[in-house]
Amino acid sequence: MSGSLVCVGVGITLGAHISPISRSHIEQADKVYLLMSDGFVESWVSSMNNNCQSLQPFYDEGKSRHSTYQEMTNELVSAAQSGLKVVAAFYGHPGVFSCVAHKAIAALQKRDIPAKMLAGISAEDCLYADLGIDPGKTGCIHYEASQFMLYQRAVDTAAHMVLWQVGIAGDVSVSKYSTGDEYAQVLVDLLLKHYPADHQVILYEANTLPTEKVRRDKVKLSFLAKAKLNMQTTLVIPPSTDLIPNKPIRESLNKLDKTSFLTLVQ
Repeated sequence: MSGSLVCVGVGITLGAHISPISRSHIEQADKVYLLMSDGFVESWVSSMNNNCQSLQPFYDEGKSRHSTYQEMTNELVSAAQSGLKVVAAFYGHPGVFSCVAHKAIAALQKRDIPAKMLAGISAEDCLYADLGIDPGKTGCIHYEASQFMLYQRAVDTAAHMVLWQVGIAGDVSVSKYSTGDEYAQVLVDLLLKHYPADHQVILYEANTLPTEKVRRDKVKLSFLAKAKLNMQTTLVIPPSTDLIPNKPIRESLNKLDKTSFLTLVQ
């Protein structure tokens, strides 16, 4: 019998975000693998299927997350290859900051074994709702914090910039669960090349439990390194400058509009 893999997301807040089709896949699976944000969410998802296995034991202090993610991938691929109808349930969206789902699906599809991903509500979705940000207003740039530090990435101060995993910013080893003040200060120094020191930034954490409060702490950029930065902390930098009109493009578009109007009236 041919196995399969479906990667689903249960959202961020316990019980509030899971879609009916994702829940159905979990309930009907031969085996469910879990990678949840905490034990409460894991217990809740485990109640939907009697054959659940957590992927958390693959993590270990000092162990490269690259190795951990590859071992998780191998576990999912092996289970689907054995003929089982497998579901991998992740917190948030299964494809956002989760390379395991992408790698497992790609590996199985190369073997002609059915594998797919279903969308879930991510921390990014919660961020827009909790902070009242419309990414369509001035734009929104997203970077993983360490990648932003290690590579020369574009900064647009007229848009929101969101830096994910700021609590482990600068972790080149990909094995730490916190990097501390000195690493955070390197990030601050980089940001100060683009933003004023007194620019207000937001430290955001979505609530995983309905009883928890959303974190929306505002601090000056220059004080960021001394703030409490957790694994799940996201740094949101609001625009510090206004949008600058692109005059040549506007003139070109105006000419096109006039030409179109003349064509219509002739």
